[in-house]
Amino acid sequence: MRINAATLAEQPFFNGLSEPLLEILAREAMPAEFKASEEVFTEGGLANRFYLIRSGKIELQTAAGFEHQPVIIETIGAGSVLGWSWLFSPYCWHFDACAITPVKAIFFYGTRLREECEINHELGYELMKRVSAVVIERLQATRRRLIEQREKLLTPI
Repeated sequence: MRINAATLAEQPFFNGLSEPLLEILAREAMPAEFKASEEVFTEGGLANRFYLIRSGKIELQTAAGFEHQPVIIETIGAGSVLGWSWLFSPYCWHFDACAITPVKAIFFYGTRLREECEINHELGYELMKRVSAVVIERLQATRRRLIEQREKLLTPI
């Protein structure tokens, strides 16, 4: 089953994107599904894809917590984008991602989109703006979670 431009236009991540750019993206879009507890990607692994979440929830976490206990950074749900590392060298994941419920998503090969962005700078600029906003959001979420973790450790029982 192919994903069409109209379906992509409904996704908040692509809000306001022109029809020609949506058509380019639709050529690269595919449906994806994950079962509950299924690993989507692992920190340090090759980042060559990203997802638009249509339904379900995915948990982002990192082992950067106290004594390397995993810290939940954020829970990603319907309408969110998962994965930004495909756009930035060295193209490796910065978090672990695991489905916590069954998930339906739209899948894109980041490698192909990077190649398309080299040819079509308008597409590259639009994706860079959108992905950069996600990066900032995730970094702020990481900061908040790590501060919360520190405060828990420093609070007397």
